[in-house]
Amino acid sequence: MSFKLLKTSKKSRARTGILTTAHGAIRTPFFMPIATKGAVKGLEAHEVADLGAEIILSNTYHLYLQPGLSVLKKYGGVRNFMKATLPILTDSGGFQIFSLSKLRLVDEHGVTFRSHIDGSKHRLTPKKAIAIQAALGSDIMMVLDYFPGYPATEKQTAEAVRLTTAWAKQCFEYKKVLSKKYTAVRKQMLFGIVQGSTFRELRKRSASELTALPFNGYAIGGLAVGEPAAEMYKVLDHTVPLLPTDKPRYLMGVGYPEQIVEAVKRGIDMFDCVIPTREGRHGRLFVWKRKDKNPLALALSHPRKLPLGKGEGEGVRTFYDTLNIRNSEFRSDTRPVDPSCDCQLCKNYSRAFLYQMFKTEDWLGPRLATIHNLRFYLVLMERVRSGIR
Repeated sequence: MSFKLLKTSKKSRARTGILTTAHGAIRTPFFMPIATKGAVKGLEAHEVADLGAEIILSNTYHLYLQPGLSVLKKYGGVRNFMKATLPILTDSGGFQIFSLSKLRLVDEHGVTFRSHIDGSKHRLTPKKAIAIQAALGSDIMMVLDYFPGYPATEKQTAEAVRLTTAWAKQCFEYKKVLSKKYTAVRKQMLFGIVQGSTFRELRKRSASELTALPFNGYAIGGLAVGEPAAEMYKVLDHTVPLLPTDKPRYLMGVGYPEQIVEAVKRGIDMFDCVIPTREGRHGRLFVWKRKDKNPLALALSHPRKLPLGKGEGEGVRTFYDTLNIRNSEFRSDTRPVDPSCDCQLCKNYSRAFLYQMFKTEDWLGPRLATIHNLRFYLVLMERVRSGIR
């Protein structure tokens, strides 16, 4: 398991590399489709791979609650359960506990929470987070971190940074213990997570404390949670340079296409987000608007043309557009959703057909739209990688 840096841009911090895991090598920068509960909604694992994905993400919190470890252990982990061949990254579940569970109690050693499904009481500690992910058999594990929410005061964020560091140390040490016992755990990577919200000094402290431990990679968490996109970019500008150049950098939960491009420009290697699949299920599709320029090259040559974020009214989308297939204007539109796209939807069906599927609430509509949006995101990453010079 290793990360090899191949090329760094002469115009920005963008870079390409190869992240080698126990179940395959992945070209960076890359996007991870989200199979939260064991599947990308509506798709089989092999279909996600056929779209060009090289890694997928599943979530510890959701899999732990349902179907539960007793079921997953019968399959030898989540890989066999979902029939996946690609590498898998599992989030520790910390974000979901703090965002989904209304009843929770945080202390020095972990968090006690109630399931958002049935209200049952559970306890998650750093050691347990590692033990669960070891049982899941993911290629990349994440430490248990403390997300303080947004907005959060500086005092609240400082406490989150303190606990995140303490828990990260416990995760690191317990993985070492398990690695001595189990070869499979030895092959799993473990990433630390930098917290600190939008407070520069707290981000600096978190990065310093976490990089003191030799994790396999480092994530930046607690962003894309409601803060203005401009603030997110500022955090990246002063946090990314604090992370080791020889380790992969993961921006968790991001994002819209323009946000991914801006983050790559700032040196981020890994992304995940529900946007392409969630938007697809609601009939909102991404289409290429500019085919003559690479999105990254466009961002570098005309930085102000990329929007700061959805709904902020700043900038213009220069390389893509969106359409809502539910709109009646598409009822008799015989064109493909995107003539330049090679996905199953665009090669075989018209906008009118997709409109009909959504209008009649046939599940084929959300499924085809999901396929299209994922293909858009994966092609976006291909174009971004090719544009790093």
